[in-house]
Amino acid sequence: MTKKTICITFIIVSAVIQLCGCNPSVSAGKVEPGIPDDVLKAQATRIIQQALAGGDPQVRANAIEAAAATNQTQFLPEVKRLLRDEFVPVRFAAAVAIGDIRDKSARQDITQLLKDNDENVKIAAGYALYRIGSAGGLSFALKGIKSSDQQVRANAVFLLGKSGDKNALPLLYQAIRGEDSDEKVQLNAVEAIARLGDEAILDKLWAMVYSGYAEDKISGIRAIGELGTPKARDILMTKLDDDIVEVRLIAAGQLGSLGDTAGEKVVEDVLTRGVAEASDQESRDRLNMMGALAIGQIKTQGVKKFLPELLKSESEVVRLAAAKAVFQCSSPR
Repeated sequence: MTKKTICITFIIVSAVIQLCGCNPSVSAGKVEPGIPDDVLKAQATRIIQQALAGGDPQVRANAIEAAAATNQTQFLPEVKRLLRDEFVPVRFAAAVAIGDIRDKSARQDITQLLKDNDENVKIAAGYALYRIGSAGGLSFALKGIKSSDQQVRANAVFLLGKSGDKNALPLLYQAIRGEDSDEKVQLNAVEAIARLGDEAILDKLWAMVYSGYAEDKISGIRAIGELGTPKARDILMTKLDDDIVEVRLIAAGQLGSLGDTAGEKVVEDVLTRGVAEASDQESRDRLNMMGALAIGQIKTQGVKKFLPELLKSESEVVRLAAAKAVFQCSSPR
């Protein structure tokens, strides 16, 4: 694994939706305390609704992920409509979201997607059916993991990890070792194994986290957060002072998802000083977006105070990440 550049992905399910070319955004260094939660939720709702109905398919897919991650059923009618979107990543994200939320009312719509002309969408539809009670739904992912199409394989691996079915572990290890697996397939397989709770993958994760390459570090940290063991938490703590700011933010967020707020100061520092010191607008947008996502995982008042300003960003991706964080912060750990 030899990635040399940092390329942060908002939603990882499609492996193609990346933050790039965003419009200029304001810095989150300005803090507006005291705004009631219901006002923030109303703003967040409008942002997600607008993104779901927007003209950019990448943003629509990100909005679907945000709606599913926060378990906001108010967005389900629009998510179900997007099952028929003309763009594959949007249909894929919508099907995965239906599965994550376990919306049984969408069974008929999801079943229709099993006839989609794209294999990635079929796999997502199978995952959704599995999540809402169809035992045979995972057969599509189990078939997809052997596909000659690397994108199909990467998505199949990812969804097998999300399924919670530990019977998939042997196939996931094969995907890591297979000479015909590209880097994305291998990285998704590592994270899938961690998500399924197999501590045998820890040595592999350790090597990734202490790699000299930023993307390997970030993938490893995400996977360690999914593993969530005491040893995994200890490793995350060591990355709060990593020399790469994006790595520090990911580690802070993953600790937050495990109920540990030790990364709060990291996020505060990045959003008050790091963003202002970034060399270009794209970097500032990326840090604001990542900071917003970490806020949603940490949930403390010390970081929530940045959300009002982030919700006003000129970057749609930053606003969407902040909207997601608003709903995450309003839910119990």
